[in-house]
Amino acid sequence: MSTRQLTKNQSLVYDALSHADGPLSAYTILDQLRDHGFRAPLQVYRALEKLLEFGMVHRLESLNAFVACSHPHNHDDEHSHGVTAFAICETCGQVNEFHDSNIDQRIAFWGSENGFKPNKTTMEIRGICGACAGV
Repeated sequence: MSTRQLTKNQSLVYDALSHADGPLSAYTILDQLRDHGFRAPLQVYRALEKLLEFGMVHRLESLNAFVACSHPHNHDDEHSHGVTAFAICETCGQVNEFHDSNIDQRIAFWGSENGFKPNKTTMEIRGICGACAGV
């Protein structure tokens, strides 16, 4: 989905996340967008809900925050890179989205062995990034 097809509020929320240095909570987004007419958390949550549906943003459960997708896609094309995985630095807060086909294969194998069909898989790996570790 291109940003031209988004509502004004969805575009503003997406732009805030796209230009952020790290994950943002809904209330941080609200504070950043007050000058653009945002007055209530519900405005942000409605926009986030659609952006999540479109695959343009992700919710980081452990942080209760949102990030723009590093691999945005066409809404008609479904998110084709499988498991969404994030490495979250506990020191600086940096978040890196990545994809590993081995993880996809292991989850698919486990699902078939156990009669389970996953609808959505999100992994959050918390630790220390190379910069903070001095690597």
